[in-house]
Amino acid sequence: MKQLEVTILGQSYLLGCPDGGEQALQAAVAQVDREMTAIRDAGRIKARERIAVLAALNLAYQLVQRPAQAPSPAPAAPAGDSATAAQLQALIDRIDRALEADEAVSRTT
Repeated sequence: MKQLEVTILGQSYLLGCPDGGEQALQAAVAQVDREMTAIRDAGRIKARERIAVLAALNLAYQLVQRPAQAPSPAPAAPAGDSATAAQLQALIDRIDRALEADEAVSRTT
């Protein structure tokens, strides 16, 4: 296993990487960095931990929305998939509101 030094949101991390997985890891790091940078640059949230949570939720939501990749035609999606997506979006919205409220309180104290 190799170790790669990467930078996410201006901070360096040393990550373990299986042999041959360097390109995939670099792509994942770039995607996480883009997501976290976009959240930070929006200006609403400054705490690195909160930015990371929102980025993780956003990326997870994108994965849930992506159709499953299968070599043969994919079976019809279960009826619960759209309900799950709606629930996940509602959760993300709720977390956004809670974090925004927490940031507002932090700024006034």
